[in-house]
Amino acid sequence: MNRLPPLKSLQAFEVAGRHLSFTEAARELNVTPGAISQQIRLLEEFLEIKLFKRMNRLIVLTDA
Repeated sequence: MNRLPPLKSLQAFEVAGRHLSFTEAARELNVTPGAISQQIRLLEEFLEIKLFKRMNRLIVLTDA
């Protein structure tokens, strides 16, 4: 049976990708920026790919 990624991780990815900001994603989802970062990290580990390039406080979507 195929496993699916956690819904919270997918939601965090969608909102962070739309805002290109973990802080703005956290505000929209009413969580901390650290929680967004953790969910993105879990999704990246699940998919075994990097989804964002992190440059200080700036994030950019990768080609993945």
